[in-house]
Formats: sequence, C-alpha cells, structure tokens
Amino acid sequence: METFFLQLLNYFFFSFHTALILFNLLGWLFPKTKKLHLISLLITLFSWGVIGIWRGFGYCFLTDWHYWVLRKLGERDMPGSYISFLIENFTGWLPDAAIVEILTLFLTLLALLCTIWVNFFAKKR
Repeated sequence: METFFLQLLNYFFFSFHTALILFNLLGWLFPKTKKLHLISLLITLFSWGVIGIWRGFGYCFLTDWHYWVLRKLGERDMPGSYISFLIENFTGWLPDAAIVEILTLFLTLLALLCTIWVNFFAKKR
C-alpha cells in the first residue's frame, strides 16, 4: 500500500511540477492567467532566493518533496536540478549542471520581465 501511495505521489509531482515549470515560462502569454503567473513566479523566486539562503540558492520545495518520494521508491544519484532530472528522464542525456542552471535562471528572469510588462505596462485592451 505504501508503494502504491508513493507511486501516486511520484506521478502527481512529475505532472504538477512539469506543468508548473511550463506555466512559469509561458503563463504571461494568456490574459486570463497573467496575474496568477506573476504570483507563481514570485513564489518560485522566493523559494530560490529567500528560502535558498538557508537551503542553497535555487532551492525548490517541490523538487525536495519529489526527490524524497523518489528516494523512498529506491531512486539514487538524482541530479541537483529538477530541469536536469526532466531532461534526463525524457532523453536519457544528463546535461552539464552549470549550463542548465544558467539557462533556467535566464529563462525565468526573461519570463519575469515579460510578466511585469504584461501586468503593469502593456496597454489594456
């Protein structure tokens, strides 16, 4: 029963976290989600930067929880980055950690600039 529950949690985290990453990158594109996108990005950046003061820069509580579940299921040697984890799971290739971190930060900051623009400066239609 415990393994079944852990597998359910694994599928939940895999689906939710992946969808959240895509939403954090693209949610600013849709007028109905632009405010939620701003809030989601701010929570993500709070986790990375503020909680990251104590847990390490880039800390993500969803990654932490998902990795806990995966360790309980017997997984070992997971990459430090959830993006690296996704790339490895989808392609079998584990990219260089530094490149993933730089691209992740760059794309997140780009999404932040976009959401600030659409939420505060773009003309209302």
